[in-house]
Amino acid sequence: MTLSKKGLIGLALLVLGQSGVAIADTPNAKLTMTDCHLNGISAQVRCGTLQVPENYSKKDGPKLSINFAILPAIDNSKETLPLMFLAGGPGQAAVEMAGRLNKLFTEARKTRDIIMVDQRGTGKSHPLECPDIEELDNYTVTPEDFDQQEIKDCIAKFTGDLSQFNSENAIRDFDAIREALGHKQLNLYGGSYGTRAALVYMRLFPKNIRSVVLDSVGPIEVPIGLFGQSAARSFELLLKHCQEEETCNKAYPQLTQEFKQLMNRLEQAPVKITIPHPRLGTNTEFAISKGKVIGQIRAALYGIEGRSMVPLIVHQAFMGNYLPLAGMIAAGEGAGGIYPGLLFNITCNEDYPRINDDMFAKDAVNSFGGGDSHTAFKRACPVWPKYTPSEDFYNPVSADIPTLIMSGNLDPVTPPSNGEYSAKTLPNSHHIVVEQASHGAIGSRCALSVMQEFLTTLKPKELDQSCFDKLPKETFMSSLNGGNAL
Repeated sequence: MTLSKKGLIGLALLVLGQSGVAIADTPNAKLTMTDCHLNGISAQVRCGTLQVPENYSKKDGPKLSINFAILPAIDNSKETLPLMFLAGGPGQAAVEMAGRLNKLFTEARKTRDIIMVDQRGTGKSHPLECPDIEELDNYTVTPEDFDQQEIKDCIAKFTGDLSQFNSENAIRDFDAIREALGHKQLNLYGGSYGTRAALVYMRLFPKNIRSVVLDSVGPIEVPIGLFGQSAARSFELLLKHCQEEETCNKAYPQLTQEFKQLMNRLEQAPVKITIPHPRLGTNTEFAISKGKVIGQIRAALYGIEGRSMVPLIVHQAFMGNYLPLAGMIAAGEGAGGIYPGLLFNITCNEDYPRINDDMFAKDAVNSFGGGDSHTAFKRACPVWPKYTPSEDFYNPVSADIPTLIMSGNLDPVTPPSNGEYSAKTLPNSHHIVVEQASHGAIGSRCALSVMQEFLTTLKPKELDQSCFDKLPKETFMSSLNGGNAL
């Protein structure tokens, strides 16, 4: 997760249409399936909705319509158990990510259906949207402009019982879809917050799970919201790798000092300039603050491609040229995002209450953004409607389910130390730290092949992971012409 003004958390693609309806009834829910087309996928796939109780303790009460989609297996002759994707955030809509997932899970889809569910509160599953916040102009506003009243106005527009939009009910929805589709078991892939969801699934319905892949772990034991130390660690690794690479070090020999001076300068005096809009070409105001630069760099640290541009952007901003920063913002537009209503509903009730002042203070002692990543939580959570998770929600999850755990060593929000919590409590697991990966270790062909081997053999401790040693080291853009340090 990255804190930014637009949607408050920056980070996905839209459902286009449906046709061909078929309806079936289950004991407490109505399943509707249709043929459909999803953005980014040329072939026809399957879309559906399932009516579920808003409150599972009141089965006859109000219902929610949970949206999902299925990428059918290319070869379904063997009827291999499907892979269910659990999205991150909290607040990502899985179906909106269909185009990316179709490419990412190409190998898995050869023999398995890929099931994507919009978690309640996202996508087309009763979304908790904040349009006034999400539509703010990323160029003219800064994180420092964030007003608590905006959150209050957003909350006032929500419908439904917010206490029921929690992690455990989300898993009950997912398992209800499994049952409605007639699958005895599922394989789970969870990324980021999706790993937290997978762990809750393992606790609530262990017999319904064949295997689990936890990628970039957000364990129950670590509250979401303390990203100061982990982001600083990721940024310091970037600075170190740039210094060790001859071309990058030659292009930016004083990068650490330039970053510190840039932060001090912007903290004292934010900048407003007029620039050509990176996409439209028309003149637009561009407001630059310390919080905006920190937020954009943190977002870039999530992926190898984004990291490659950070030295150039820092150096050019230090020199007074903020156009590369504007270009980075433009590159992130239209990529979808987080539903902030669900993000805060879950984190403000399941995580924020566990973070005390000493924990915030300790996390803020770092060489990158200080306590910048705490700001949105500290402003939103005190006014957010409250609920209390179940008594055993925070217990470490222990289940004898084959589990592959993967962490990216460069990750700014879910560092490898997070993965160790799950590795200790899951006896049939294996934790792989990918040195040259960031948030989302599954991104390389090597990681995908290891995952595929795991899904086939269910032997996490016997996987061939030698290909990770061949992954290239970080490279960085060395000039405005786009040259990379090789």
